[in-house]
Amino acid sequence: MTQVAPKLVVGLGNPGPEYVETRHNAGFWFCELLSRELGVSLSHESRFHGVVGNARAAGMWILLPQTYMNRSGQAVGALARFYRIQPNEILVVHDELDILPGQLKLKCGGGNGGHNGLKDIQAHLGTPDFWRLRIGIGHPGDRNQVANFVLHRPSRDEQTLIDESIGRALDAWPKMQAGEWERATAAVNTKPKPKT
Repeated sequence: MTQVAPKLVVGLGNPGPEYVETRHNAGFWFCELLSRELGVSLSHESRFHGVVGNARAAGMWILLPQTYMNRSGQAVGALARFYRIQPNEILVVHDELDILPGQLKLKCGGGNGGHNGLKDIQAHLGTPDFWRLRIGIGHPGDRNQVANFVLHRPSRDEQTLIDESIGRALDAWPKMQAGEWERATAAVNTKPKPKT
């Protein structure tokens, strides 16, 4: 696959203080830390329906949609169209029910797994062919509990594992930024060794 560096990194979550520490905001957590690491200040941009920062040195934008999860595509579509960013130049970072806390998956394209944020982004971009960094939050075990589960805080142990996985993703960020997706995927998708 050709090396295409990301021009837009999107963290998914819900706006508002009541959601800050909930599982559904894992994408926000990553992007806030990435912004800090890159020295990028984020500010509200109404035309892009979100909080936006320009990482000039990396030649890219960081976006945290403020539309609520199920309308994330409105923000992504607006910024991508304005700056003529192609879907394969977009990395969407989001919480993932199908993998355990502490695990990550990086991939391009694929289904949306019922994730409302991804579903809306796919609809606005007209394609599923954008990069996704999936941050494992685990599953409640009962699909009827999913909506409630993602809008609650992780347990302390889960939070520690999620924070560690976000740390590993940040370690792999230079590879993603360079468009070295295969190397980044190998680094991110490797399960961490259990602590002895």
